[in-house]
Amino acid sequence: MNFLDGSLFPENQQKLVITAAPFGPEWQPSDFPEDIAVTLEQQIQKAVDCYNAGATVLHVHGREDDGTGSKRLERTNELVAGIRARCPDMILQVGGSISFAPTKEGDTAKWLSDDTRHGLAMIDPTPDQVTIAINSNQMNVVEQMCAADVQGTSLAVGTPGYFAYREMTIPAGPEWVEEHIRRLSARGIQTHFQLANIAQLETVERMMRRGVCNVPLILTWVAIGGGFEAPNIYNLANFVRACPDGSVLTLESSMLNTLPLNMMAIAMGLHVRCGIEDNLWTQDRSRKMSTVEQIEQLVRISREFGRDVANGKEAREIYKIGTFYETADEALAKNGFAPNRKPGQKGFTQFSR
Repeated sequence: MNFLDGSLFPENQQKLVITAAPFGPEWQPSDFPEDIAVTLEQQIQKAVDCYNAGATVLHVHGREDDGTGSKRLERTNELVAGIRARCPDMILQVGGSISFAPTKEGDTAKWLSDDTRHGLAMIDPTPDQVTIAINSNQMNVVEQMCAADVQGTSLAVGTPGYFAYREMTIPAGPEWVEEHIRRLSARGIQTHFQLANIAQLETVERMMRRGVCNVPLILTWVAIGGGFEAPNIYNLANFVRACPDGSVLTLESSMLNTLPLNMMAIAMGLHVRCGIEDNLWTQDRSRKMSTVEQIEQLVRISREFGRDVANGKEAREIYKIGTFYETADEALAKNGFAPNRKPGQKGFTQFSR
């Protein structure tokens, strides 16, 4: 991305899109009973509350009525249908793992099978987005957390939950990824790229150059450590510099890194994600902080920066919901990448104006 003179002026920036992740599939209901929605109606109401607070994208993971993370696509169908009826303008972004929560004590947290995750393309009603990971990768979500982050929770250091999530990995090989994008696109569902590092962004670019990924580059930089990049300014700057100008970038981190990173995103004209899936605490850890409180905090901060918050219709335009491309050349041009090299062409490539 190019930061020209005036790029930090709010009048030159897109309105802020806030993604809420309120369902926290890694937590047990007892970890934050005041805010973890369990029944279907509670989960739907949580989405309504997030939308009313200012979030226009909802990261969706379902729970069963007993509080366990749901691995059933039928539950996702019910949840998407219920939220769509109550929040028709909200962008519904289904988590691509469906649920990575261990089934029973002693199990390792893991993503569901390739075939099961392909079933997300058949969710009815169709969500606006499904998130996708690129390249199989370690996802040790507790590596970056300190003891204070998880004290008194089911992920406290040394507990079975801690060790279950410590060993989690993401299966996302090239054949599965390309097929998943084909299936999502055929159903009119946008692929939202959840990327751990620049190497994964480069894989997405190569897919676009081969014509197997003709979609807008709507992505999140997931800076959570444990196989993903750490949320420091050097990693952030390098990743942002690698993103083409036509992409739409959201920043995500974990625990007390979440708010500082989101403040950087607001200042830079990027977009934000918050919620108990990412962070449970106020910045001084004096108490737990609900997803709605986190959204309201970001709305206040963004207004202090002079940057308006997008409504549902505006977020859909920014995220290019419903947009797909016909060819590799179109995808490259619209996303801001240089064109493919033509046979015999020498030197650097650029699109003619």
